[in-house]
Amino acid sequence: MRILGLDFGSRTVGVAVSDGLLLTAQGVETIERKDENKLRKTAARIEELVKEYEITTIVMGLPKNMNNTEGERVEKTKAFGEMLERRTGLPVVYWDERLTTVAAEQVLMESGVRRENRKAVIDKIAACFILQGYLDHIRFRQSEAVQTDKE
Repeated sequence: MRILGLDFGSRTVGVAVSDGLLLTAQGVETIERKDENKLRKTAARIEELVKEYEITTIVMGLPKNMNNTEGERVEKTKAFGEMLERRTGLPVVYWDERLTTVAAEQVLMESGVRRENRKAVIDKIAACFILQGYLDHIRFRQSEAVQTDKE
């Protein structure tokens, strides 16, 4: 059982996958497309990854505005998520992705990755942050439930 994390952008989709124990997120790849609205090949590649990694859930970053409102980008993300649900038969969970790209950029800068090389991996790193946030959340919820049972 693994979870797939996606950072869905206008021209790229960063992809991360959890380990089998649902503890950590690892970057897999960045899927690129030439046109924002040409999603068939992107969805097909995600379907391949779902099969390859035996994915049971997909987590998509939800690009809310800083004031917590939802704009056009959120609508496009949800439409893509709905398409993935239909194509894969898997549940798609939306996870707040605010500042994940900023955090990914910071990590790459601190790691000494040159500016021209960051673009190739930033979405994959952002997908890791999205997925790791979700994994930490479900682990916290599980530990909370165990604590409640003990009381």
